[in-house]
Amino acid sequence: MTDAVTARLADGVRQIAREEWDACAGTGNPFVSHDFLSILEESGSVGGRSGWQAVPIVVDGEDGAPIAVAPAYAKSHSQGEYVFDHAWADAYERAGGRYYPKLQLASPFSPVPGPRLLLRDDAAASALLAAVEAVVDQHGLSSAHATFVSPGQVPLFERQGWLIREGVQFHWANDGYATFDDFLAALASRKRKSIRKEREAAVEGLTIRHLTGAELTEAHWDAFWRFYQDTGSRKWGRPYLTRRFFSLLGERMADRTLLILAERDGRPIAGALNLLGADTLYGRYWGCVEEVPFLHFELCYYQAIDAAIARGLQYVEAGAQGEHKLARGYAPVATWSAHYLPDPNFRTAVADFLRRERAGVAAERDYLEAFTPFKRCAG
Repeated sequence: MTDAVTARLADGVRQIAREEWDACAGTGNPFVSHDFLSILEESGSVGGRSGWQAVPIVVDGEDGAPIAVAPAYAKSHSQGEYVFDHAWADAYERAGGRYYPKLQLASPFSPVPGPRLLLRDDAAASALLAAVEAVVDQHGLSSAHATFVSPGQVPLFERQGWLIREGVQFHWANDGYATFDDFLAALASRKRKSIRKEREAAVEGLTIRHLTGAELTEAHWDAFWRFYQDTGSRKWGRPYLTRRFFSLLGERMADRTLLILAERDGRPIAGALNLLGADTLYGRYWGCVEEVPFLHFELCYYQAIDAAIARGLQYVEAGAQGEHKLARGYAPVATWSAHYLPDPNFRTAVADFLRRERAGVAAERDYLEAFTPFKRCAG
């Protein structure tokens, strides 16, 4: 690429024109879109006292327009990332260093694989990574971390010398299914019967509704906010997203939003929030105000599969962790993160840890694969 480029830090995604950002981000993954990231800022979900300060890094071309951007955040903690580096922080600080603030390339609170180098010109990748490293070095930060990097971008980070970390998630793949029964036909008989029983028990006495676009109202977001707060308080103590986030999502991304509600006598008792990508349904948040056996599996996994099949989507990504997804047809897949550690001693220690961890993660993924419910070929 040409050398006539300029790198700069912006004061938030909203300081960059929507069309310029999305020209780099593309339209396939909603979690790196200008709409989604700017909603996080405008709603107060990031910024302020959240510990996530938006500092997107921009590489401009000869015409002055961005040719590459990175959704970057200055972090004062390691919460909301789903790739855990608390032990790294502890070791670094016990050795006399200051781990925070650090730089995070991510879609906040979203364990969703996707591009972390948003490129209008693919040749700008090395310039963008060099700019990220310069921000770390010039500001005396301990590190930079790109989490849930799409597999196709991992080599870009490797070529730049970043350390690569592997993890595991559970995704569903559409093997040409026209109906949910087609999917069930691919499963072993015992698993197929188990799923049918779960689904029948989960929806007894309930109405399930799929809402998107203009169907979404503030009343629906009020209901989902109650679900979200309940789940957040039980899992981590304080929900990351504000109530205004959901209103703005409904205003600006309604056509990319799918809200699945369970109602009893017309009253919503549980819900699952999904976003729609080019070929993937992304499950993100779930909650309830009434405990119903198997309803979590129904709304988050089976209804998501139904919706993906109906829309001709190839994948369902139902969030982080959860080995219970295996029995529901979600298979283990590798996820990736990349890490820039300028301190040579710290880098050496982490690199050694990652070599040992990688072998264990690969073995775990192979082990988990044996527990998927699909029919096994004889021989």
